[in-house]
Amino acid sequence: MTQNGFRAEEIDTSRPHPARIYDYLLGGKDNYQVDREAGDQLAYAAPEVRIGVRANRAFLQRAVRHVVGSGVRQILDIGTGLPTSPNVHETAQEIAPDIRIAYVDNDPIVNTYANALLSPSGATSIVLADVRDPRAVVEHPDVRRVIDFDQPVALLLVAILHFLTDAEQPEQVVATLRDALPAGSFLVLSHATGDFADRSDAQAVYKNATATLNLRSKAGVERFFDGFELIEPGLAQVPFWRPDATPPPKSREIGFLWRRGAQDRLSGRVGRAGRAGRAGLPARGPRPGRGADTAAVAPPGRG
Repeated sequence: MTQNGFRAEEIDTSRPHPARIYDYLLGGKDNYQVDREAGDQLAYAAPEVRIGVRANRAFLQRAVRHVVGSGVRQILDIGTGLPTSPNVHETAQEIAPDIRIAYVDNDPIVNTYANALLSPSGATSIVLADVRDPRAVVEHPDVRRVIDFDQPVALLLVAILHFLTDAEQPEQVVATLRDALPAGSFLVLSHATGDFADRSDAQAVYKNATATLNLRSKAGVERFFDGFELIEPGLAQVPFWRPDATPPPKSREIGFLWRRGAQDRLSGRVGRAGRAGRAGLPARGPRPGRGADTAAVAPPGRG
């Protein structure tokens, strides 16, 4: 039995799971034959997918370094997936050893491996919960044990929302999570898109998986950022979001990449350090400013 009370036999290995497919495409070993077969089908349908998952992982590391370098000392990583070094806490601790992190995923096998490999301490929590129930996430006692929602939080929704259908109201999911964050917080998000190519063949691979793949346009992804201010360079293909010194792939090499990444800062209104109400509770201060210029960079509290 896992630390969260799930028995090994409750782990579904009869269908591919997105986290395990992702692990396989990254070259990991924490996957099953059904996941490897799905990964091979996906790579056949979209040969660039292995480049895409590596680019997405690199984006995650750059974004974590940015938010921690900006002073944030708490991270809520939802849809964390199987542990892949360097993990979020490893990257963050290079800058701030006192960082506090709550990892959240809905797959028992992810939870099992994470508990075994990440060795959570008082500053790290591994939580079995589903982003589709955001109130349960932010109110979970193991999240609350390490995350103080009175202080800035970096919310990571990296390569997770494209597994929510429109009927599951992903925009409302993000809004509920946003309303639990105080001013000075960040949202880090990446999402699969069909803007650059027809990816119905890739979507078909996920029809028999535990979650379907739902591609969204740039405009569709931008709607997740209501209440946030985009920082430069805004919504971009992940290799081009603040690349490291190593040049990113040339345009012709990444024209097929089907992920977009963005990061936003949650801003209090009228220049004050306002706080959004916690999920399920009334607001106790100014709400994040809506209608902000998503193409601009501004410090928290711009009116």
